[in-house]
Amino acid sequence: MDGLRSWFEYLSERSDLVFTALGETMVYVVTVTIAAGLLAVVVGVSTRHRPFSKELSLAIASVFLTIPSLALFTIFIPLVGLGFVPSFIALFLYAILPILRNTTSGLDSVDPSVLESARGMGMTPRQTLWHVQLPLAWPIMLAGIRVSAMLTVGISAIATLVAGGGLGDFIKSGLARLPLPNSLEAIWTGVILSVLLALAIDIALLLLGRFTTPAGIRGKSA
Repeated sequence: MDGLRSWFEYLSERSDLVFTALGETMVYVVTVTIAAGLLAVVVGVSTRHRPFSKELSLAIASVFLTIPSLALFTIFIPLVGLGFVPSFIALFLYAILPILRNTTSGLDSVDPSVLESARGMGMTPRQTLWHVQLPLAWPIMLAGIRVSAMLTVGISAIATLVAGGGLGDFIKSGLARLPLPNSLEAIWTGVILSVLLALAIDIALLLLGRFTTPAGIRGKSA
């Protein structure tokens, strides 16, 4: 109980820093997820009828996840310097694969007979994509977006090592000052708030899926 009380006191005394760090992490999550989502969906849609291009794009996106996170954050420093930009680029590269993989899987999962029916109704390929394929693939695509958002929250803690800010600042400062007073509280702040933020974002995306998925599709996916 004393540890919990000291942590709450630590939070209350540094509320401005806490909200600033939360805001910086949120900026990473929102901008990275949107940017990676747009690229992944465009690539997934563009390569849906070209197996070689599809596998090549997935392979390239997979390579980024094999690069150690610290190396990926620092490799862009000579090009763009420290701060937000190298952190954004690294997180963006990490976030692409889950959305791209689920986009291609979602589009591939659409029953060919449904597409044939759409063509029989006189729909153009563009209309079939927008009104049939993407709505049916959306639940799977959203699952990839949720994974990317969670991945971004976790890995964004490393942004502090390249002066990128975020909740990782608390973890770094706490580790640097161990075992001085408030060092553990600082680490708890970074870790616990990252977990809570990840849960909040995942719930928000889950609710988004509830409101954006047609009832018939939602019932089948359930």
